[in-house]
Amino acid sequence: MIVDTHCHLNDKRFENDLEEVIRRAHDAGVIGMIIPGADPDELPRAIEIAEAYEKIYFAVGVHPYDKEKFDIDYLKAHIEHPKCIAVGECGLDYFRLPEDDAAKAAEKSKQKEIFRAQIALAKTYRKPLIVHIREASQDSLDILKEENAGEAGGILHCYNASPVLLELAEQGFYYGIGGVVTFKNARKLVEILPQIPKEKLLIETDAPYLTPHPHRGERNEPFYTTLVAQKMSEILSIPQPELEEMIMQNTRTIFKGYF
Repeated sequence: MIVDTHCHLNDKRFENDLEEVIRRAHDAGVIGMIIPGADPDELPRAIEIAEAYEKIYFAVGVHPYDKEKFDIDYLKAHIEHPKCIAVGECGLDYFRLPEDDAAKAAEKSKQKEIFRAQIALAKTYRKPLIVHIREASQDSLDILKEENAGEAGGILHCYNASPVLLELAEQGFYYGIGGVVTFKNARKLVEILPQIPKEKLLIETDAPYLTPHPHRGERNEPFYTTLVAQKMSEILSIPQPELEEMIMQNTRTIFKGYF
């Protein structure tokens, strides 16, 4: 059994065959899925899907690229919904910063402000965070520590293989491993994977993005968590059924009572 802890089922690329996508995943042993928040305009669709399927849940949050749409009251209006089980994805993304120094500083400052606000939200409502970090590992680590984010805990979504983030395992954080681990250029992730405490590993797809090998270039979907588990089993020298059972227990630990 597997839970896909990060899949954007509310993406328009699933509009025409969502039921088939979910059925295909269930047939492969994917018993549950979590739809992260990103663009607030897409939250209603996430809620609609979660309400329609027993083991599909959603999170409220704003991706750093959608920071202009951040409205804390809008998130609060949905955070107590019985199928909302996390806050995020939120965090820092420095991949597309402006070239101008002043604009770059302003962008970073705004991202940090909104990240801190969502950490506070998670702590207040006692829900784990789903954290997005891209080319911003040290700043993200600093903020998570300064804000005592370990009180909420959470997932480092699509863990970027940064060694500085390993210390968060001792502060209630888990490491989401997805299709990137199957890529031929994923040497850093392959090398660091055995250093992550096994009780802190989770599986995700980030569907429809980051499709694992050998399906790169196609739309990703929760069914492909099986390929991620297969590759992790190979790297960690753990039989796949045993690995999946271990990660299922990890999922139930962070999301108590939902799976």
